[in-house]
Amino acid sequence: MAESSIKSARRVFEVLEYFDRIRAPISLSEICRQFDYPPSSGSGLLKSLVQLGYLEYDKRSRTYLPTMRIALLGSWVATDLFGGLSILSLMEDLRDATSETVVLATRSDLQTQYVHVVHSEEALRFAVSPGTLRPLVRSGFGRLLLSAETDAIVETTVRRIDALRAPREAKIDQRELMSELQTIRRQGFSACESRITPGVRTMGVMLPPTPYGRMFAIGIGGPSARIEARSEANLKFL
Repeated sequence: MAESSIKSARRVFEVLEYFDRIRAPISLSEICRQFDYPPSSGSGLLKSLVQLGYLEYDKRSRTYLPTMRIALLGSWVATDLFGGLSILSLMEDLRDATSETVVLATRSDLQTQYVHVVHSEEALRFAVSPGTLRPLVRSGFGRLLLSAETDAIVETTVRRIDALRAPREAKIDQRELMSELQTIRRQGFSACESRITPGVRTMGVMLPPTPYGRMFAIGIGGPSARIEARSEANLKFL
């Protein structure tokens, strides 16, 4: 696929995800400033989205805003993908019950992807963006997802990751990994210090299998001391 096509597709989603974060009308200059787009490219992109019906343009304020077509485009995913479970409402309820950031994660080949995030309203919180990718074995949610796989699949995954590691990067301690996966399987949840973000602790559980065969984990993340102090209470909501 041509690099120009990849860039165009990336820019479309960058703009739409920016609207999701800002939740307000945005001008061309703000979009170009935010993503360092050339004005001509930014203008062309926004005009194309207007013509396709995904954005509307207000001439008086010279700003753009997503249309209802965006809201309806993927509305089926949040329910049908989870067998009728209202996953977004569940995540908001979990955030309100624990006061922590809630993460929905899935496996993306050799990485963990944070599919959706509902942020804590606490001043000190686990701040991560939807779409974030983390190394599968180094991520707490990644190990939780691996715990749902067979040992044979885990071993194959480890070999693939080791084959791609940097020259001076240490190999995965497979014995330590399998021991942790067994613990997660036995207790039915994961709780661990982040191997990537110092001072952060996560807790999570696997969701039931989805109608389309994808596996998802849901959990919370926050300052280590606060998560650990409330671990028993938080576990009741997971």
